[in-house]
Amino acid sequence: QVLKWWRGGRTTMILVLLLLMPAVALPAKNPFLADENEWRLSHFSASQRAAALAKAREMFYFGYDNYMRWAWPADELDPIHCTGRGHDHARPDNININDVLGDYSLTLVDTLDTLAVMGDESSFKQAVRLVTNTVSFDRNTTVQVFETTIRMMGSLLSAHLIASDETRLLGDFFMPDYEGELLDLARDLAVRLMPAFEGTATGIPYPRVNLQRGVLPGTINETCTAGAGSLILEFGLLSKLTDDPIYASLARRINGKLWKMRNEQTGLLGNVVDIQSGTWTGHVSGLGAGLDSFYEYMLKAFIMFGEEEDLHMFNEAYAAIQSNMRRGRVSCTGTTRGEHPIYVNVDARDGSTANSWIDALQAAFPAVQTLAGDVEEAICHHLLYYGIWKKFGVLPERYNWLQKAPDVAFYPLRPELAESTYHLYRATRNPYYLHVGAEILESIDEITRVQCGFATVHDVRTRGLEDRMESFFLSETMKYLYLLFDELNPVNVHSERLIFSTEGHIFPVTRKKPPSQDSWEWRDSKNTQRDTVSIREHGVDLLRRLAREATEKSTVDEDTIVSPYLRKSNESCSTPIGRFELPIEKDAMAAVFESLGIEGNSWL
Repeated sequence: QVLKWWRGGRTTMILVLLLLMPAVALPAKNPFLADENEWRLSHFSASQRAAALAKAREMFYFGYDNYMRWAWPADELDPIHCTGRGHDHARPDNININDVLGDYSLTLVDTLDTLAVMGDESSFKQAVRLVTNTVSFDRNTTVQVFETTIRMMGSLLSAHLIASDETRLLGDFFMPDYEGELLDLARDLAVRLMPAFEGTATGIPYPRVNLQRGVLPGTINETCTAGAGSLILEFGLLSKLTDDPIYASLARRINGKLWKMRNEQTGLLGNVVDIQSGTWTGHVSGLGAGLDSFYEYMLKAFIMFGEEEDLHMFNEAYAAIQSNMRRGRVSCTGTTRGEHPIYVNVDARDGSTANSWIDALQAAFPAVQTLAGDVEEAICHHLLYYGIWKKFGVLPERYNWLQKAPDVAFYPLRPELAESTYHLYRATRNPYYLHVGAEILESIDEITRVQCGFATVHDVRTRGLEDRMESFFLSETMKYLYLLFDELNPVNVHSERLIFSTEGHIFPVTRKKPPSQDSWEWRDSKNTQRDTVSIREHGVDLLRRLAREATEKSTVDEDTIVSPYLRKSNESCSTPIGRFELPIEKDAMAAVFESLGIEGNSWL
């Protein structure tokens, strides 16, 4: 009933919540801090959290409900004209559209586990039934292997585990009448992708495949490193769920081949490879497009499956990144002398700077660094991208750090900065990152909301819009922003058991446990008893409680403020951080903002 009440009147709920909450009095100001903004950013009250959570929820459903009303069963929503968008059959070479849209209700499928994150049992189960009854991969569409794997297969596997989980780890999403249809779809999709792996001299797959006819004549022989080498989580999980090792072995063979191609001098990989000759045709090495998720999946494969080889590869790759790509002063903290650290694109052959731009996908790397335990470096790297976001209100696709201006100026509602913000908050519990997340929410809402959803920003300088809402906005961007503020969400409560894919899908950590076809977590046969999460208070329940309590007191007690935290890094495992400290000294933060053209200590 709570969910029905909430879904039926989200806007009303937000207004009621805000009206019921009087002005919040913060605890006494720390006398050792003279800067008002520094003090403010070191606190995030319960009422602020509730308001941000309500906003994130409303924004998600505004996008999702409009997609279902105006676009489904098409792949995407055109939010300005309130229509659906699918594969561009008239222009087969329109890869910007056709690589992703395969006429298979992409946004619905990609959003399945976000509905579970929202605690929306009814909508999740309804969406699962829609997918099982209407989605087919028997389509004459040519799609990109990588995008189809991470968006479609990844979501199908995640939703399958949620729908078949009798232990109800993430909530009451178990469907007694569910018979594994989503897993069947995922396997059917994998079979249709298999021709891309055949007929190549290296075993590295073609970048694109037709879902009915396989690899078509004239398909290019070049693929990017990330596209070929970021399949191990989805393919590995599919192998475990189907008890068929072929998928995992294919993904591991590709990764092994690419790894052996790294440069002997620098230890770096190029960004484009010829799948027939096994030679690099692109020698740019960086942390953004073309390579980003390759590094991410090295680490996450180790976390998920426990193969030591994956960890060794990641550690060696990370050392090469630090040695060759990092520019600027040694540390972010303690001094403002020298340039703020930055990871630049380099020539994989000698480590020389290849160009003067960085791209939006790089903003996800602090999340990887956080998972790797290099939290201090993650804090440093995140600050640069937050500064760029702050300058424009959103993040341009490419930013020229030499000219201090966008190289490619559009923003397609990407999640990478929100993702890193979420992971850094989970690692540090520093309320500063809650403020950053709240600002991201506000600016997306202010700049991109249109009649039927949220639109791509065509140019971050003018804030003109394009009529497109990509599926990852609901699958990733809003998922991370919602989880940032929902402390007791089951995903956060059980974070040690779960891992996010590069598309933000929720996978189980399966290491050291045997495969099973019907369990969310692979359980030890000697101990089948599992604790289930109590969903006594997250999402909607938290909002209702805070609205009620707001009428009973006019101030927030000291213990309702976000608690102190410990920042951990490779250099120190127990460095205490003061209760009101920012993650980086205010002078260093101000210097970064000023270097990007943001005047003064505007902070937020």
